[in-house]
Amino acid sequence: MPASDTLAEYRRKRNFHTTREPRGEDRSESGPKPRFVVQIHDASTMHFDFRLEADGVPKGPSGDPYDKRLAMPTEDHPLDYRNFEGVIAEGEYGAGTVIIWDEGTFRNRSTDKRGREVPFAEALERGHAWFRLNGSKLHGDWALTRFRQGDGGEREAWLLVKSRETDGARQHTPDPRRARSVRSGHTLGQVAALEGEAK
Repeated sequence: MPASDTLAEYRRKRNFHTTREPRGEDRSESGPKPRFVVQIHDASTMHFDFRLEADGVPKGPSGDPYDKRLAMPTEDHPLDYRNFEGVIAEGEYGAGTVIIWDEGTFRNRSTDKRGREVPFAEALERGHAWFRLNGSKLHGDWALTRFRQGDGGEREAWLLVKSRETDGARQHTPDPRRARSVRSGHTLGQVAALEGEAK
């Protein structure tokens, strides 16, 4: 499906005259390895946006395999959204401050019953995907598993869980108000203050 079709819902929700979010017109190819980004978003509720690149668009993990995290899908975002850090203006969809907490590449580890690799987008469509993150802060294997289809009017929901077999110590989710951007080194409060000074 062309990128313009997959981003229609994303564009419908935003007024690009008032938000600095990317329009999704950057047609640059993704790199040799698919990318991921984890953004902390202080909007109506504080949350982590975990985006995995799949078929040209990106789709608060815990580093503790005993923590199962709810992951709610959103509309596709453009690839260049992985570079967005700043303040979404009041009155805009998702109004609030965003920082890039972590970023890196990932490798698909999804397989079928015979051990053959399943393309990542297909694994997501089937409702279960395995992947290995190689980020600045997050490393190791994770799984996304759909547990609610939404047939009865419910929203689709997923669980995001770190593999117990992954090497390394357990990592816990950071305090989002104290966490720093992997790009700028700023906290949410510092990014908001800097944008306020620039106006």
